[in-house]
Amino acid sequence: MHDQMEAFLERVEHCNTFEDLYHQVGELRCLFQVNHAVYHSVNRKSEPFALATYGAEWADYYAKEELYKIDPVVLSAFQRFHPYNWKNLSWDKKRCRSFLVDAIDGGVGNQGVSVPIRGPHGEFALFSLSHSCTDAAWAKFVTNHMSDLLLIGHFIHQTARKIEFAGVKRVYTNLSPRENDALRLLGGGLNRARVAEKLSISEHTLRVYIESARFKLGAANTTHAVAKAMSQGLIAL
Repeated sequence: MHDQMEAFLERVEHCNTFEDLYHQVGELRCLFQVNHAVYHSVNRKSEPFALATYGAEWADYYAKEELYKIDPVVLSAFQRFHPYNWKNLSWDKKRCRSFLVDAIDGGVGNQGVSVPIRGPHGEFALFSLSHSCTDAAWAKFVTNHMSDLLLIGHFIHQTARKIEFAGVKRVYTNLSPRENDALRLLGGGLNRARVAEKLSISEHTLRVYIESARFKLGAANTTHAVAKAMSQGLIAL
């Protein structure tokens, strides 16, 4: 699975159009053997945007009825920072229960997990997988693949922003404390395994911080990111 993940992330990173990126989102259905994968965000015109593998009938109904305005999965992205299982959300309201029944009938699945994403400009995005299976099987799936899902969500979002803002000059100078720590320790000569150990995080999570910092700095690679962070006074070795 590790080699498949590396190859997938590389393909995502090299997407130059939303059509390319949509194709890669679709590949996740085979990679993880799930019903659907979807990336939700808001574009720079403040309009909802999605790359989803749902059937045309459900997708059209969802858009026409503007169901994102009541969808607990989408609304929770504005309130949470950590991944969440759809069954742990509140479905108490009558309209939400009706929406859930319609979604299952539309082939979305009775299970789902979402990864909220915060971009460098404070934008919100959401990466989700859904499936039809038992609670026990889904809990095992989420436990086994959560680190991969965090990484995938991050890569898809960064690529989507790159495509949308192609040709627009961006300057990011705000690194999070974790991004700062990651670049500082790497710049100090530690390898990724040692940096992850020092920060008490997995190497998958470390990669998220490194790639996020690299994107903000407009750096070609990790060494370039460290150099740019140093030159801008963001880190000191």
